[in-house]
Amino acid sequence: MGIERVSTILKMADEANTSAIAFNCLDYSMVKSVITVAEELNKPVICMLYPNDVLLHRWTEPAVFAAMVRALAKDVKVPIGLHLDHSSDFEYIVAAIRDGFSSVMYDGSALSLAENIANTREVVKVAHVLGADVEAELGQVGFADTVADQSNIDMYTKPEVVKAFHEETGCDSVAISIGSAHGFYKETPRLDIERLKAINAATDVPLVLHGGSGIPEDQLEVAFREGINKFNVGTEFFWLYYETIKQQATKEGSVLHDLPSAIQEKLREYLRTKMQLCKM
Repeated sequence: MGIERVSTILKMADEANTSAIAFNCLDYSMVKSVITVAEELNKPVICMLYPNDVLLHRWTEPAVFAAMVRALAKDVKVPIGLHLDHSSDFEYIVAAIRDGFSSVMYDGSALSLAENIANTREVVKVAHVLGADVEAELGQVGFADTVADQSNIDMYTKPEVVKAFHEETGCDSVAISIGSAHGFYKETPRLDIERLKAINAATDVPLVLHGGSGIPEDQLEVAFREGINKFNVGTEFFWLYYETIKQQATKEGSVLHDLPSAIQEKLREYLRTKMQLCKM
């Protein structure tokens, strides 16, 4: 089937009253596992690259990652999305689109509302000409190791602003802040479902939930029904990868050639459970 536009996948999710699942990936084993299980379960999925994993850790390059996802997606029957996660660098985003990314996120959440709108609008203008979708962020999703970020209502998305933000920027989806945070949670998060309902009632734009590792499933099921159409998962997926490498490296009789298959087996077990959250 090949790569499908992320906007199309999110529309499918919205029509099914659920959320597509998007996984941050580092390398071939992670991407291969995601696409294999998506095909096995007959569910659309989105593979994401987080720029910091490129800039700080040098796992891959955007052009290589995009080509890898596209190559693995071409022979499956389910829709596979390709997305560049958080970036605030205009030039980097444009380069990633030219390297094959059909969806990108511009994150202007740390800026003033006026600056966020202005910058997002410019990214959207160029991205749409180049044939790519744009996810923006309104409000600010903080970090789970700073517990206050989860409950700081000042960082939450304001329902009364969402409609104008979407209309003024032309973005294709909006990541919102309703009580989630990036990383491992120190306290169980409590999503502000009433705020989500108000946001969803104020706009037709697909809504995105970041900080997906550790949110209780019962909260997610409600959030998906109330308007979340894209759900990002990274931290727990990376941690499983890391733990599997450690276990395999210390396993008696293990050799290097066993590593990819061991990693992919563990990742697929996890993915079979996680992808069931998507009711498409």
